[in-house]
Amino acid sequence: MALFLFTTVAGRLWCGYTCPQTVYTEIFLWIERQVEGDRNNRIKLDKSPFSMRKLRLKSVKHAIWIFVALWTGFTFVGYFTPINQLFNQLITFTVSPWQAFWILFYGFATYGNAGFMREQVCKYMCPYARFQGVMFDRDTLVITYDQHRGDPRGSRSLKVDAQSTGLGDCVDCGLCVQVCPTGIDIRDGQQYECIGCAACIDACDKVMDKVGYPKKLIRYDTLNRVDSQAALNSNAVISAEMNSADTSSVDRVSADMGSTAKISQGTKLLRPRVIVYSIILLTATALLLGSLGTRINLKVDVMRDRGALSREVQNGLIENVFRLLIINSEESPRTFNLSVEGLDNLFIDSQSTVSVDSASHKLVVARVRVDPEAGHSGSNEITFIVQATDDASVKREEKAVFYLPHQP
Repeated sequence: MALFLFTTVAGRLWCGYTCPQTVYTEIFLWIERQVEGDRNNRIKLDKSPFSMRKLRLKSVKHAIWIFVALWTGFTFVGYFTPINQLFNQLITFTVSPWQAFWILFYGFATYGNAGFMREQVCKYMCPYARFQGVMFDRDTLVITYDQHRGDPRGSRSLKVDAQSTGLGDCVDCGLCVQVCPTGIDIRDGQQYECIGCAACIDACDKVMDKVGYPKKLIRYDTLNRVDSQAALNSNAVISAEMNSADTSSVDRVSADMGSTAKISQGTKLLRPRVIVYSIILLTATALLLGSLGTRINLKVDVMRDRGALSREVQNGLIENVFRLLIINSEESPRTFNLSVEGLDNLFIDSQSTVSVDSASHKLVVARVRVDPEAGHSGSNEITFIVQATDDASVKREEKAVFYLPHQP
């Protein structure tokens, strides 16, 4: 729900800045730039014939990539195997087959996805790219091209006034397309392939600096605000024209201003979908915090012994055997009392007190006995009660079934 909320408000923040695919791709690209140089140098290197220099640069780049990929697989497996133990096993070549498999698997996945597939994963494999558009509206902060200011596009000499030629600020250099990792033209409008990385913004701002135009032709903005700004600029021009216009022109201009006044101003943060997502997210967060604050650090699992449903023991009593798995999640050891209820004179004829170490568990065999006349033949519902001896609030009740045989 946080992903939906942030996407509605500010577009694909996850894709552009926090997704592991994006982060690892940026790491691998940085390594590539450090070894082979900038984009033009890399293109020249790829097109150049085989040489020792080319072999050396490619080998160094891929060696670093493989090291980072394997390190990623190693640290991932370290979540499940103590990292110091795993490291010692690795340097002594004693890792288990499964550990070795997962290190190599995640290393290969990182190497392939970040080194070669890159944004193709975002375009063709990630489901989020396909449905994130339904969370957008005209007040979502996205990367957008200001067509009101940029069009009509066209190249021009720096000595020529663009306005005199009827051209917009876009010089049609194509750099925004060249730097886009997914290969789209942001000037064509919103497209699902856009991951919000802002590479086109940086490239366009540099061009605007060189030609002496204001920056932010491509920028983070909302579609409504882009239209609003265009309307304000248009009104400023119209106001200047009105000073020298005749009456008919004034009437026409007033009608134009009335139509542009309908365009929304600024960004509407409090919108129905934003409010709904926020309420759901806050509710889920409150429930999570409430459950954490009131949780009991005790879990009990009751399993029936598979040896026999029931058996007759001394004094004609009927016995069922259960196995209780008692899990103590507390950071200190605890002692628990075991009891059972549900039938008259039902009792546990075995260990009724058990001690469990901190953050540990213990399996206890409970032999439960009762008079055969205490219930009906077949299944009878009973309840096991496990309670801490030092704190009555730490208590669990678990349902089970006591089986009484048919009486002759």
